[in-house]
Amino acid sequence: MTLQAEAAPRAVLADDERLMREQLRARLAEAWPELDIVGEAKNGAEAVELVREHRPDVVFLDIRMPGLTGVEAARQIVQLPPPETGGPEDDGDPLVPEIVFITAYDQYAVEAFEQGAADYVLKPAERERLQLTVARIKKRLAARAAGQEPPAEATTTATLQQLLHQLGARVRGQAPQYLQWIQANVGQNIQMIAVDEVLFFISDEKYTRVQTPQVEALIRKPIKELVDELDPAKFWQIHRSTLVNVNAIAGVARDFRGRQIVSVKGHPEKLEVSRSYTGLFKGM
Repeated sequence: MTLQAEAAPRAVLADDERLMREQLRARLAEAWPELDIVGEAKNGAEAVELVREHRPDVVFLDIRMPGLTGVEAARQIVQLPPPETGGPEDDGDPLVPEIVFITAYDQYAVEAFEQGAADYVLKPAERERLQLTVARIKKRLAARAAGQEPPAEATTTATLQQLLHQLGARVRGQAPQYLQWIQANVGQNIQMIAVDEVLFFISDEKYTRVQTPQVEALIRKPIKELVDELDPAKFWQIHRSTLVNVNAIAGVARDFRGRQIVSVKGHPEKLEVSRSYTGLFKGM
């Protein structure tokens, strides 16, 4: 019997400077010769499309690019829907690639990355630092392939989203502005709902349900847009279709299938946590 060869890991590179892309490609060939670079982008929009097309295991993104920045591209990549056919299913969640940011020296960014939320490579790519990044990514990808829990230092979808909010504000040079009010349909009426009063948001194909202790309302805004507009310290995404107010979480339990289930204060509905977001409740 002939054993099927293991598929080589695939990557997309994005940097608006051609020489930087060439240098990173050369250094990666040294540090990770089996890595298959399936596409190169010169801006964030191209990077998102390449990820959508190729579904790589790793994406290297320059933070500062014209038009769509690397941070903005990463936020879109995290929210990409799963492919229509093929690939493992994760309760409807996308399979988020490992994201590595390429950056000139920025103390704020470096401190954020060193906390383990994501990985980074400083320009120009240094061999020793790149080898460390490659070792970390290999470890995470191996855990994924084996169906194991990710290493303790691995990026989770939730922590990555919080980091992207912080970095996005840093790149724009201003403090992030978050939604304070939601204008929603309640029956035949339009009502203003204070965001702090919302227990959770749940989306279907066309609408998002806004649930407060007293009111159930509908808005035409998908979760992927709300994620960018709500304070990530107050609202956690626990599923591709669900955001929950942290202050409204009464507890988390496991059902008979081992899935984490969130109980909400003052409301009977139970909210399922998909595997991409189980790191929010470590130890459960």
